Amino acid sequence: MSVIPLDRSSPMPLWAQLEAELKRRLDDCEFDEGFPTDMELTSVYEVSRHTVREAIRSLNTTGVLKRERGRGTVVNRAEFEQPLGTLYSLFRSVESAGVEQTSEVLRLEVVTDAGASEQLDVDADVELVLLERLRLAGGAPLAVDRAWVPASFGRPLLELDWSHTALYDELARLEAPVPDRGQERLTPVIPDAGDRALLGLKKTDAAFYLERRGLRGEVPVEWRTTVIRGDRYRFVSDWGAGGGSAELRPSAD
Repeated sequence: MSVIPLDRSSPMPLWAQLEAELKRRLDDCEFDEGFPTDMELTSVYEVSRHTVREAIRSLNTTGVLKRERGRGTVVNRAEFEQPLGTLYSLFRSVESAGVEQTSEVLRLEVVTDAGASEQLDVDADVELVLLERLRLAGGAPLAVDRAWVPASFGRPLLELDWSHTALYDELARLEAPVPDRGQERLTPVIPDAGDRALLGLKKTDAAFYLERRGLRGEVPVEWRTTVIRGDRYRFVSDWGAGGGSAELRPSAD
């Protein structure tokens, strides 16, 4: 066990130092066999239980740790990260973390939708295929995903099994247009009652609301909205002096 002593002469509070130290050890996979109890941490780092609890509370807030009845503090490995500024696949980002991603189809039908049609630059009466799914990671709800594509190439999607596959993979197999670029907007929201029930969230639980307009070249081929549990998914950005992969914009409100 590699332990870095806390610096009592530092202006940084002890709980913040402890949080950083525990995060370092978590990143080094030191706690894969089990996270220490509060009492063990007070002994190892020679701090009060209040200091330990503040550090644990902060790690709980960020989703790195979680408290479970009967088990105490455990490492939350059911987290998934997605770089900002990339055309992501929820299927791949979950499965790359070693967790099986499955889907329950909520709606799969031909529709007309004025809002989606506007995003796809087609007339409001043009038929679209709507694929609405509850996305699960390791059997637990992760996201409610709704995707619209033009029925002109999307009708074969109606015949497919969506329990364990990705939309872009199926479009490619059908030799249909697959987005190669697009625009995305990410907003923190309190989901409506229907999505909360599907995701197992409480009234006060926040989520990410992702809107995506996918294009093939210059042609819009997909409009998608996704409500993602905020406690199980993180969006990350790499940046440097030469530029970054994400842009923060002020709200129109």
